[in-house]
Amino acid sequence: MAKKRSSKIGGQAVMEGVMMRGIKSVATAVRAPDGDIVVESKRLPSKTPWWKKIPILRGAINFFMMLVEGMKILLRSAEVYGEEEPSEFEKKVAKKFKVNLFDIALWVGVVLGVGLAIFLFIMLPEFITTGLKALFSWSPHAVIENLIRGVIRMLIFLVYIILTSLVKDVKRVYMYHGAEHKTITCFEEGKELTIENVRGCKKVHDRCGTTFMFIVMAISIVFFSILGALGIEGGTWINILLRLALMPIVAGISYEVLKGLAKFDNPLVRMLKAPGLFLQKFTTREPDDGMIEVAITSFKTVQEMDEDENVEEKRFNIDKNFTLALMDVHNRLRKNKSCDYKVDAEWIISSVLGISRSEVKALDTISENDLEEVKQMVERRAKGEPLQYILGEQDFLNARIKCDNRALIPRFETEFMVDLVIKQTSHNAKLLDLCTGSGAIAVATKLQRPDCTITASDISDDALSLASENALQNGVEIDFVKSDMFENLVGEWDTIVSNPPYITKSQMKRLSREVKLEPQLALYGGVDGLNYYRTIAREAHKRLKSGGMLFLEVGKGQAYVVADMLVSNYHTVEVLQDLDGVDRIVRAIKR
Repeated sequence: MAKKRSSKIGGQAVMEGVMMRGIKSVATAVRAPDGDIVVESKRLPSKTPWWKKIPILRGAINFFMMLVEGMKILLRSAEVYGEEEPSEFEKKVAKKFKVNLFDIALWVGVVLGVGLAIFLFIMLPEFITTGLKALFSWSPHAVIENLIRGVIRMLIFLVYIILTSLVKDVKRVYMYHGAEHKTITCFEEGKELTIENVRGCKKVHDRCGTTFMFIVMAISIVFFSILGALGIEGGTWINILLRLALMPIVAGISYEVLKGLAKFDNPLVRMLKAPGLFLQKFTTREPDDGMIEVAITSFKTVQEMDEDENVEEKRFNIDKNFTLALMDVHNRLRKNKSCDYKVDAEWIISSVLGISRSEVKALDTISENDLEEVKQMVERRAKGEPLQYILGEQDFLNARIKCDNRALIPRFETEFMVDLVIKQTSHNAKLLDLCTGSGAIAVATKLQRPDCTITASDISDDALSLASENALQNGVEIDFVKSDMFENLVGEWDTIVSNPPYITKSQMKRLSREVKLEPQLALYGGVDGLNYYRTIAREAHKRLKSGGMLFLEVGKGQAYVVADMLVSNYHTVEVLQDLDGVDRIVRAIKR
């Protein structure tokens, strides 16, 4: 037998496109509504499954895997065209049941399609055969009976193909089917993959799924005839269940036959292939040049990925309906009972898209790639990670502060204290930011008061590295010093400002999950939360110039206790409330 050159790449027509599958990768190219060709590709597992080495079993498993994968890719290609604005009913269903009605409709369609196939090609031939036997009071031999079923099944298949080809969208799929075959054939004939070369190739192919379906029907006639001759058959419903149960074996045998026939080319093989190639004339149509271009793009993508492992995967960037996407985001965020899911959703979306929160509500669509990034951030937030760590930064007065777990997240109440410092600190003053953390206080102050010389200290190397990055990011010069409170600090200052750790031992046990993810060093202030204030009360006045000011942020209920610590060394000590009316700031002026 003459062995035929065969490509390792196979394909499938999809909605306005072609999927090609190689040894190491799979790619789908689709003609988008704007006329551009978009590609989605991925790498296949490098390890060959054990079952792929076992004849028949590999065919059975591969048959069902390809059915599932093929349907997913078909639905995926359909998504390139986007979704229309959802109806009020769809919105209500999405909100109440936390599902996308469009996705449900797609998969219901898949289930109905599989059910229709079972009815048309397994149940209906059985019912017709049973009806003919009853009508003519006939009890044919098992082989004859299975032959009748097979002929009926093939006639139904042929009628099904002809009728579906009359549907415009299906006809275009058949045209892309032709483009897929022509492209693979062009490669197998050793020609360069150009539109002109591909156009001149045949639109039928030995390894086509249509041929496979014919082989399945032919093998099933032989297979079930043998079972019938052995007496392994029963009534109508027993036969239907038997055919469904044994379909994997029939598919496995058919796969081996198809694979074997595709390798050779001689008169006998051509005769065996003829019926399947004849049926392909109905499932393929002559493609236009644009369809051929799509098929070539898909084929070449797989070629490149199979040959070079460094070629990156691609993903369709489909525009999704924003209303439904936002509902999904809200539903995911509701898992975190402590967050305001609507506000957090706006912050995350605005961060990913690079727009303001006010612009989020005006969106009609969001690209799938952006939505995927949003979902990843949302999942982190749903698990309790602080929003600022997820976004990576936080506005603090006029500064943009980078945030991560190296330091405490800047809070709104601290802005109130910094605003006072900016307004009340003297011109050309020297200022110390004690326990700087992220550097938010020092950076925001320097931006507003470039005339001031600012030193910022902290005991944590991680905090100092983050503070330095924030100074650089905001374009300000600050002298950073590693110091345990005043230990390594030299000199005097006009202003000292500090937001030291002030959480008590009992409060630490009750902290929310997300606050516990912040550095414990920046939170815990000792049993009563006042350890650092005692040190400041003892040392700060020694480092302040005469008339210098001390600003301290304190926790709830701590303001007057801290104020009492300072009265002996300062001629003015006052407690100031923040914008929420909480005693938050202690301000003192040195004697």
